[in-house]
Amino acid sequence: MKIYTRRGDAGETDLFGGERVRKDALRVDAYGEVDEANACVGLAAARLRDDDVAPLLQRVQSALFDVGAHLATPDAHHRAKAKVPTVGADDVAELEAAIDRFESELAPLATFVLPGGCEAAAAFHLARTVCRRAERRIVALHALEPVDEAVLRYVNRLSDLLFTLARLANARAGVADVAWVGRERG
Repeated sequence: MKIYTRRGDAGETDLFGGERVRKDALRVDAYGEVDEANACVGLAAARLRDDDVAPLLQRVQSALFDVGAHLATPDAHHRAKAKVPTVGADDVAELEAAIDRFESELAPLATFVLPGGCEAAAAFHLARTVCRRAERRIVALHALEPVDEAVLRYVNRLSDLLFTLARLANARAGVADVAWVGRERG
């Protein structure tokens, strides 16, 4: 199988199910943002190789592929017929359990923190912001066409997990989170 098809050279792409749309269509933008978030999660995972985090991040990356497939298949009947995977309540619950587990290692959050710290934390903060952008695109799509509520919940909770993992990476590296204190105007 060749990596290039030339079918997209005129600025269109195929959705799963056969419909052709412009590459700047909101749906394509939404699953493209999810793909970018997935790549950022992969980068963060490469920076933090903790045995208790790596398997979770592999499941997250697989789930993000499922989210992308769901978004690339607008027809619910076709999704069901083709058995397109998606995320559900169990996936959201797994993220929440992980957040709770990792937060137990952290000092309580008393203020906003600046993105950064150790390399792994910075990568998780980047993944978080890209995840939030993907969420905004999915919400915009949902305003026009229905998107499974579990997809919305999953992406929202994922950004919370990524924030928690940024703080965890800093804590495990012995690097303090930097509190946002604002700037005086003068």
